[in-house]
Amino acid sequence: MTDRPPFAETHVRLAHGAGGPAMRALIDAVFLGQTRDPAALARADAACLPFGDGFLVITTDAHVVSPPEFPGGDIGRLSICGVVNDLAMAGACDVAALTSCVVLEEGFPLETLRRLHASVERACAEAGAGARVVAGDTKVMRRGELDGVIFSTTGVAFANRVVRDDGLRPGDALLITGTIGDHGLTVLSARHGLGLEGELRSDVAPLNGLVKVALAAGGAQVHAMKDPTRGGVTGALTEMAEKAGVAVRLREAALPMTAAARAAAELLGIDPLIVANEGKALIAVAPEAAGTVLAALRAHPLGHAAAHIGEVVAGPAGELLLDTGFGTRRLVSRDADPLPRIC
Repeated sequence: MTDRPPFAETHVRLAHGAGGPAMRALIDAVFLGQTRDPAALARADAACLPFGDGFLVITTDAHVVSPPEFPGGDIGRLSICGVVNDLAMAGACDVAALTSCVVLEEGFPLETLRRLHASVERACAEAGAGARVVAGDTKVMRRGELDGVIFSTTGVAFANRVVRDDGLRPGDALLITGTIGDHGLTVLSARHGLGLEGELRSDVAPLNGLVKVALAAGGAQVHAMKDPTRGGVTGALTEMAEKAGVAVRLREAALPMTAAARAAAELLGIDPLIVANEGKALIAVAPEAAGTVLAALRAHPLGHAAAHIGEVVAGPAGELLLDTGFGTRRLVSRDADPLPRIC
């Protein structure tokens, strides 16, 4: 059992749900507590338990998006894709089953609920035959006790080989499967009626088919994967590098972005590297396999904008450096969440 530093907080703050150091400290201090379970101590997005000749992979996630419907998606679609993607990041691309709990506020429009449920069914169909909701629960809270609707989903899958988020090795190529910043910026614009949408749309999508392609192309040379949701690319890579005891160097010019997302980020003064994505994956690959895996990703409809964005290097654990073309600056995973309630 690892000794943990004292946790000085006395009350929960918004930062404890933002995907940064404060959230990880809360999980370590409260939810992990004195556990000795290695599956829990890994602090991964999915638990991977030995099962026969392979692994049983299980994950759970809750979604509290405001507004519940936005360009490119909604909370129903997000609830399925988020869980399917967490399973896929562990190498479990064939979903066995899903469960769904929906908590509703009194007065929530039934027509909206029907649309959200239809979106759940479409997302399941996209994720494959096994991705079906086989059990669930519904609760209703009094008006004012809840902001609309919460979806909580659990997923189970099987994997022959587990891919962990702490597998980074110096020399690895870092790939991202597409453009960054789309989801968070879209939800922010829709929430505040900023009128920035235009071509700006959430990227929310099930990634298990895309990840299966990457694993088939790279095999054991795929060393680590993580989807950059809360905390964005900066948060995800910082956590991966801290766990692996390595540093990461990114190239700013290589980071893929849509023109709409870039314009929105510049207008709002938000760094797109800290914005949540819901249809992208970070993949660390042995350098000799990078070209093969990248080509396979780009041949898939969800990976056409995939890019090689940097490398893993020896250095202080968790250090994340960005080569701007004019110099290098350090990226820091922040506790303050500029875009709360987007996933």
